[in-house]
Amino acid sequence: MASRRCTYSCETMAQTLEWMNAIAEFIRPYRAILDAHVVNFFKERLWELVDEQWMDCLRKESVANLLKLPSSCTQDYWPASLKLFLYDLRSLVLPREQELLDKISPNLHVSSLSTVLSQGMNLKKKHEVEILSAVVSSIVHESGAGKIIDVGSGQGYLAQALSFHYQLPVIAIDASLHHANVTNARAERIKKHYSAKLCNIFPISNLFFTCHILSSEALTALSSASLRENNTKESAERSSTSDRGDCGIPEIDIAEGKSLSNLYGNSFLVLAGLHACGDLSVNMLRTFVDCKQVRAIVGVGCCYNLLSEDCLERAGGSCGFPISNAAKLSSLILGKNARDLACQSAERWRTLTEDAALQNFDVHAFRAAFQLVVFLYVKNFGLVVSSNVLFLCFSYVVFSNFAIDDIRGFSSELGKSSHNLASGCQDGQNSNKYFLFEEFCKSGLSRLGCVFSEDMDLLGIWNHAQSYSELIGPFWSLRAALGPLVETYILLDRLLFLQEQGNSIEASLFPIFNPTLSPRNMAIIARRK
Repeated sequence: MASRRCTYSCETMAQTLEWMNAIAEFIRPYRAILDAHVVNFFKERLWELVDEQWMDCLRKESVANLLKLPSSCTQDYWPASLKLFLYDLRSLVLPREQELLDKISPNLHVSSLSTVLSQGMNLKKKHEVEILSAVVSSIVHESGAGKIIDVGSGQGYLAQALSFHYQLPVIAIDASLHHANVTNARAERIKKHYSAKLCNIFPISNLFFTCHILSSEALTALSSASLRENNTKESAERSSTSDRGDCGIPEIDIAEGKSLSNLYGNSFLVLAGLHACGDLSVNMLRTFVDCKQVRAIVGVGCCYNLLSEDCLERAGGSCGFPISNAAKLSSLILGKNARDLACQSAERWRTLTEDAALQNFDVHAFRAAFQLVVFLYVKNFGLVVSSNVLFLCFSYVVFSNFAIDDIRGFSSELGKSSHNLASGCQDGQNSNKYFLFEEFCKSGLSRLGCVFSEDMDLLGIWNHAQSYSELIGPFWSLRAALGPLVETYILLDRLLFLQEQGNSIEASLFPIFNPTLSPRNMAIIARRK
């Protein structure tokens, strides 16, 4: 049975705030589930956080129906309280279905990129670049801007589509020097193709360089400086880590207000970002507000887990979340586990095969059982895990020789053992599961600098875990249902920040991508009136 559609609006500041307050109130009783991590499933008996009637129902549910649960789809025979929970949850979540793009601009037209421009792109990236470049191009023409700054440009796919396909001047910035080198090399190949095609007449020249944008002040300074001086025709590269805004252009100090190369004469700007990571998306919004030369912004964020949230007491409170004044006054703090959850994709869960889902649940059980081994036998430090990367929280012993390569190596071992486990589960070789678990534990302990001992009762731990392993699928699916709600709150916070600036800014949230292809599909589009 399909669930209720969103019943809230965010057209005005008051409506957005009402929506956010409703989410905060809804989340409050489920904080423990949000804060939980599935690696602690057996260690902390996480199934006990869920209503007993709900768990009794869901443990008997088909995998197909569990995969629909993150989309808040219900079954008629489920407990009324569970159906009401999912019904109310769905009413609070931003609709993610791709909208008709002519709602952004009546003249917007998406055209396919040539094979030359799309070389190296997978289906997802091509879908994103074709749509976002068309949206940005349309907004550039409407706003009268003369230049685009592609923030977090990666390998330059968006910048090059805007430059070569739409003939628009672009400055592309990225923190990675490797990305800048790849971008420049790729741009040269494309330029040769287009120059030949246009009889060696190619008027658009663009700037690609590396820069760590660690604050909105740095990006604002970069945006302002890009408008000041003319007559520089070189592409420059250098990497810098200063959060004062030293952005990698030789002999240029942006923090002191000196000039950055301006290839195109004085003009207004549009900021664009395709999945600008973590705080970078937020810095784009602050730059748009602070730098009046920026006429519009089109940003699609991602990596909510990397948002800074622990700096509210810092002067100015310039962290990545929350950024709106109203949300800062709220008592709601998400925390990393909840922000990790916001990165989940209900659409992709819904399209998983049953075999893939079962493998996923079994791998979670495998990893959570290993957490018991660590808890019972590794006394000198605690272990917190996010995805396949280990973060060590030392209590009594500091392993100064524990290199990052060891962590990465153990992540690789995790992946290999998980693959073996999944294969064993798929083939129905349940009798082999314990031996895979034993191999996994030995490898993991070795990577952590610990010696395996025959005194470790791995079989006892595995048997204990197996008694409750059927509950992992229901718990994971139910918890994943909260992910779109957390993402909604984060996105509304960003929208509210823009709405708080007054009537001079028009801002909206718009799902521009197919959410199955590109789960982080919500763009913030803002213009100065």
